[in-house]
Amino acid sequence: MFRAQWMFELAPGVGSSSLETRPSRATKGSLLKAADTKGKQELAKEEKARELFLKAVEEEQNGALYEAIKFYRRAMQLVPDIEFKITYTRSPDGDGVGNSYMEDNDDDSKMADLLSCFQQQLTFQESVLKLCQPELESNQTHISVLPMEVLMYIFRWVVSSDLDLRSLEQLSQVCRGFYICARDPEIWRLACLKVWGRSCIKLVPYTSWREMFLERPRVRFDGVYISKTTYIRQGEQSLDGFYRAWHQVEYYRYIRFFPDGHVMVLTTPEEPQSIVPRLRTRNTRTDAILLGHYRLSQDTDNQTKVFAVITKKKEEKPLDYKYRYFRRVPVQEADQSFHVGLQLCSSGHQRFNKLIWIHHSCHVTYKSTGETAVTAFEIDKMYTPLFFARVRSYTAVSERPL
Repeated sequence: MFRAQWMFELAPGVGSSSLETRPSRATKGSLLKAADTKGKQELAKEEKARELFLKAVEEEQNGALYEAIKFYRRAMQLVPDIEFKITYTRSPDGDGVGNSYMEDNDDDSKMADLLSCFQQQLTFQESVLKLCQPELESNQTHISVLPMEVLMYIFRWVVSSDLDLRSLEQLSQVCRGFYICARDPEIWRLACLKVWGRSCIKLVPYTSWREMFLERPRVRFDGVYISKTTYIRQGEQSLDGFYRAWHQVEYYRYIRFFPDGHVMVLTTPEEPQSIVPRLRTRNTRTDAILLGHYRLSQDTDNQTKVFAVITKKKEEKPLDYKYRYFRRVPVQEADQSFHVGLQLCSSGHQRFNKLIWIHHSCHVTYKSTGETAVTAFEIDKMYTPLFFARVRSYTAVSERPL
């Protein structure tokens, strides 16, 4: 309106105020009418785009993906950001497709605490209180007949001494009763005691044992920590002296932790696709694996560190009687162990999936003299951080429950 009035005033032959007033009022009315018409067109366009988008949602739910893509494209051609403007309050055919979205949003507040909700539903049932009901009629005995103590013992066997809490979470998705059993505080308290021992007697500052197990820094047991190292090494010079080869060396370090304090370490050039399946259990037949034990330590700076002592397997060589009449120089026996210090960190969306090297040293103890020689390795670029990789199809195999 201001621009129109300004252009009218600049037009030649306009001198009186009355003439200025009449065209400005007419211009104002025309502009208001044009704005009103444009607003109605925008609303009609947005309404049409909303109907097309809801129709596309319906076609996608029915499995007609090609038809859904056509409707999505037509809706976005009308209004590019229709996806963020739509509220799903109704469906174009009135079949309740949009209403389901509103119901889900309303139930979010009710499902904030599934445990209390499921407990209330089981409490207010008219029949005898049972954790679960059979879906189909059967003459066989249903698992809901078992007492609560027996069911909890089964759940502890699922967790086992390997702390396979991933399988416990999968078991909790069976029904409401299993969800309640999987949230039993005693199971999570025993898991915390298995990991931290006496240092987790107090629950503070966590609200539950499950929260402590999920939030407190710890090493993960359902996979392997892997570090890939690559460097260039100078080779031998050729005989004519005009050529010297350079070699690219690449190898991996694998570290697998167990809840009982044991650890396995393997350094090999083989890739994780072939090595990780062999590290599912500690009873592996790989000869190059080093065994040891570890402990967690939390300093005053709230940084959790892992200290491990790793030893080589003792190879029992058979006696050679072929040259038993010859005198041999006795070989001095020695025990070799590696002392490793790592810092536990989190990276990305995963938790406790990164280990940073702090120190690495080799201790050689001679049995005859009892002396110990220590060689400390310098932590350089070759000691890249170790990142966690889950063991696929990992199942807990244990001789006793948690």
